[in-house]
Amino acid sequence: MKDAVILFSGGQDSTTCLYWAKEKYDKIYAVGFDYGQKHKIELESAQKICDKENIEYKIFDIEHLLKTNNSSNLRLTEGRNSLFITIAGIYAKGLEITDLITGTCQMDFQDYPDCRRKFIDSIQLTLTLGMDIDFRIHTPLMYLTKAETWKMAKDLNILDIIINDTMTDYNGSNILNEWGYGVNDNHATELRVEGYYEAKEKGWI
Repeated sequence: MKDAVILFSGGQDSTTCLYWAKEKYDKIYAVGFDYGQKHKIELESAQKICDKENIEYKIFDIEHLLKTNNSSNLRLTEGRNSLFITIAGIYAKGLEITDLITGTCQMDFQDYPDCRRKFIDSIQLTLTLGMDIDFRIHTPLMYLTKAETWKMAKDLNILDIIINDTMTDYNGSNILNEWGYGVNDNHATELRVEGYYEAKEKGWI
């Protein structure tokens, strides 16, 4: 076993990956990104989870990088993983760590090209060549449905943490439901809710 850096937002997927990593690595370093997201409360969720698990959490403030000349409110909605993973890679190299972990999933986000395994393989090679270090990017959820991600959380014995401590809702809603915080009026929450009830129907949770 060795150490790893995880891209950690405090949402359902990255939290599931964090506990997956805890079983596989000696030490985990977590990184998050403040990019002007409306649901910035997710970073507070991430910090609380890291504090609970005694994991060092570093937040990179990159909001100014994603502003445009036309509107300070317009944020990059695609391609963010390129930036996030690159920053995490630079941070990891400083710690002499070669393993990166991210919760990207091409099953649920087929419309996002930077969530596909093909992209992850590409940026893994780019980081390896650009920093002359043999990076490995692990994506535990890449081929899982959201229902299967819920099952994974159950298998890791972290259902209570996912429901009570994570924030996936794009609007940062603090309304607590049986599947966690949020209002089912945005894509992230829709996926979370649908996956929860599918997993429940199948007897996985």
